[in-house]
Amino acid sequence: QTAEDGRSNIITIGQQRFQVLEIVRSTPFYSAIVSWIDDENTTSNLQELDTIRDSVVQALNDVVNLTSKLTNSQKILPDKLPHNPMELSFWIGAHLGGPVSDEQQRLLEERDTYVRLKREYEMLDHTRKQLAARTALKESFPDVKEN
Repeated sequence: QTAEDGRSNIITIGQQRFQVLEIVRSTPFYSAIVSWIDDENTTSNLQELDTIRDSVVQALNDVVNLTSKLTNSQKILPDKLPHNPMELSFWIGAHLGGPVSDEQQRLLEERDTYVRLKREYEMLDHTRKQLAARTALKESFPDVKEN
């Protein structure tokens, strides 16, 4: 849809990761020479990837459940989270928000699935611990209002 001043807002969905090597043109839109980026998995142990994936999924579920308790609202995850560790790591990286959104770009730029999942686990685990403490306080002192 074109605005009155001739500008257009577009929404794009990435299909493959890339790195900009050189911007060839900047008007009327950017055009660049790019190179494709693939993950460089340093762990050859698929069991390690599966283990960290399972830990991330558990931490994510805990964060969602604790958030539901604290907000007295129903928060749910999609029925089918990606099972593939790499796809899950990108799904989580793409859905970060709030105070950890600054980390989002660094996660999405990370080229090692295990490293990306490990960092996501650390962030989720930290959030889970904070939410668990807040939930315990809320349940222990139900008459106290939060600011």
